[in-house]
Amino acid sequence: MNFSELKKFITQDMSMSHVYQPVMLIELLNNQGKASVTQIAQAILNKDPSQIEYYSQIVKRMVGDVLTNKRKITTKDKDHYLLEGVKSLSQQEIAELIALCESKINEYELKRQGAQWEHRRRGRRPISGTIRYEVLKRAKGRCELCGISNEEKNLEVDHITPKSLGGKDDIANYQALCYTCNAQKNNKDDTDFRNTNAQYEHREKDCLFCQIQTDDRKRVVDENTLAYAIRDGFEVTKHHTLFIPKRHAKDYFELSQAEINAINQLIDSQKDFLDSSDASIDGYNIGMNCGETAGQTIFHCHIHLIPRRKGDVENPRGGVRHVIAGKGHYEDKK
Repeated sequence: MNFSELKKFITQDMSMSHVYQPVMLIELLNNQGKASVTQIAQAILNKDPSQIEYYSQIVKRMVGDVLTNKRKITTKDKDHYLLEGVKSLSQQEIAELIALCESKINEYELKRQGAQWEHRRRGRRPISGTIRYEVLKRAKGRCELCGISNEEKNLEVDHITPKSLGGKDDIANYQALCYTCNAQKNNKDDTDFRNTNAQYEHREKDCLFCQIQTDDRKRVVDENTLAYAIRDGFEVTKHHTLFIPKRHAKDYFELSQAEINAINQLIDSQKDFLDSSDASIDGYNIGMNCGETAGQTIFHCHIHLIPRRKGDVENPRGGVRHVIAGKGHYEDKK
């Protein structure tokens, strides 16, 4: 192919379901148009952060621990390992020590005949593009563990019951996980995360906050996939805002981490908006009522962001401590 044809393919026709195509082309372009399967695979591996995360855990929990804590050969300074005394070695001595390490590796590989990597090879048959598409469509483009979108992290198709435990190559045994969650899930874990997305769709028929998000959309001032924000109908101060998970969850303690992240993102964006649009705001109270005894009246989790202004109360010291009368001005009790 000539330059114009390749340029058109790369800029207009190349589909990007993953990084594989451009990585392969880069490897071919860098090697006069010819590269082995192993070379291309190595180039893809170099782009895969999940493998770095996997072997970073191996370093920290296994080899680094042995050499540092048990054998006292190395030391550790934050995220770096140190081999003291190397600067005093000659290049010949360093080369000899490296050769001895290489000899140890060769002896071990000869003894194991490749068996040391079998746990990484087991069940590695590629999943077809059609099945991958169906799994990701079923997951609605989100990791079925942490909830992150495939626009933020690449999603992988994982065996729920690992191949090493007899799991089958069947769509009923697949789930969509981001590369981080998949790397952290070992081959003995058969937890099924597919119901996570179904839970996010749960609504209660007679719940005010379940109804607002569909029946009273004009009240919604901000939203993302898992949460939305409205101004409080009985505001304590101007721009008093409520942040509400779309899923019907009784209180804060029923939220998933993904929902907490979604609500925090909305709180941050609304705070920025209010700070820029209302110069009178000097501070905020953030809080929630969990349970009838704590004052909750609508049993669908909602978090209050209450803007504060100088002079809105005579003495603001104590803040949220005033939810119990007489406990706010604790300095008076000293």
